[in-house]
Amino acid sequence: MRKVIAATNITIDGVYDHTEGLADEEIHQHYANLLDSADLILYGRTTYQLMQYWQTILTNPSGEKTADDFAIAIDKIPKIVFSHTLNNTGWDTAKLATKSLDSFVRELKQQSGKDIFVGSRSLIMQLMNLNLIDEYQLCIQPVIAGKGSQLFNNVKERSILKLTKTKSFTNGAIILYYEPTLK
Repeated sequence: MRKVIAATNITIDGVYDHTEGLADEEIHQHYANLLDSADLILYGRTTYQLMQYWQTILTNPSGEKTADDFAIAIDKIPKIVFSHTLNNTGWDTAKLATKSLDSFVRELKQQSGKDIFVGSRSLIMQLMNLNLIDEYQLCIQPVIAGKGSQLFNNVKERSILKLTKTKSFTNGAIILYYEPTLK
């Protein structure tokens, strides 16, 4: 059975905003390697459109090896976008979802293959409320944003998580790996 993994960055004060983090070579390399270990990443429209930035790095490389490697990794991995407003994705490796998130993810979990990553706050919340997330990889950035959307602001019920490992980065970021436990 495949695992559904919520892998995302948040600030120390819990703000989910891709622009608030400290993306450096070590972080880019970590996420490029992570994407290489998966079959698929799921996005909502907003995060997907932010991630399209990496298409510009493919056509005009930054010169920073790890950022360029991440652009290649994000381009290569198949992406499913859940949107009610997009008519097309504009990215060869991205497709619009044709089923509900719930039924799509339940089907995927039953198939063989590598892990499935979830990279959007809205999808993480929906899947969390459906008890369909098998692991959380929360990269806590050493930043206090002071404002913005909290990652876990629409939780329907209390969830208890078990810390399974940690990973530290030289810039002060830390990834906390959690698995849900029984409530």
